[in-house]
Amino acid sequence: MKYHFNSKSAVVCLFLILISFSRLSSAHALELTLEPPGDREFVRDLAGMLDEPTTKKIKELCDKLLTDKATPIIVVTIDSMAQYGGADMRIETFATILFNQWQIGHAKLGDQDWNTGILLLVSKNDRKARIELGAGWGRREDEQCRQIMDDYIIPHFKQGQFDQGILAGVEALDKMARKLELPTKPVSPWTYVIMAVAVGLVIFTVVSLIRRGSSGWAWLFWGVVFAVIGTILYQMLNNRGGGGGFGGGSFGGGFSGGGGASGSW
Repeated sequence: MKYHFNSKSAVVCLFLILISFSRLSSAHALELTLEPPGDREFVRDLAGMLDEPTTKKIKELCDKLLTDKATPIIVVTIDSMAQYGGADMRIETFATILFNQWQIGHAKLGDQDWNTGILLLVSKNDRKARIELGAGWGRREDEQCRQIMDDYIIPHFKQGQFDQGILAGVEALDKMARKLELPTKPVSPWTYVIMAVAVGLVIFTVVSLIRRGSSGWAWLFWGVVFAVIGTILYQMLNNRGGGGGFGGGSFGGGFSGGGGASGSW
């Protein structure tokens, strides 16, 4: 079998190669036309989805988290991705580019790898939202981000309650960053069990004090309880770290690790 390779074929091949290189370099050089908020401003509400009290509360939450854990949450709302150079782009790609362009979070704290920045992006007219995590999170919190997106953010968005959805998302992300449990919406059956146990303990204490006074078992029991609580509080205070907390800003060379969750409404 013979192959004929004329000058016309060569020109076509060269043209295709140049297009491929052009696309590749464009992808690497792509820059979104979005300016970041200030170091401790945390919010860029370009789509006007937040009222003033909600914005203030979000900033307070984010400022405290950055001080306590050196973990910034950046909230961005836009009308559309196309408006800022992201036409036909998936929101995951847009969020990753924006995260890396702004360098959200701090790649290192001292000699320790850090990179725990968080981006909450909402594109109003595209009806899409994205939680993007810094590389320091790995993919460990993806499931929790999915829960935050599906249970705390999107249900509000479907009802047009954008400010409430964004605030609920930030509150849940704050808990995630602090390694606290996310609040559950329905009342758990365990709530009633705990209430019953609490009532039982009160009855036990009263009966013990009436029958035996200070020599009863109640004093020993509550002594153990308060010792355990004291130990837990001591550990929590130690885990907060020393000094006055982190005093830096939201941007310091951080980069995305691909973790997070997306949603639409």
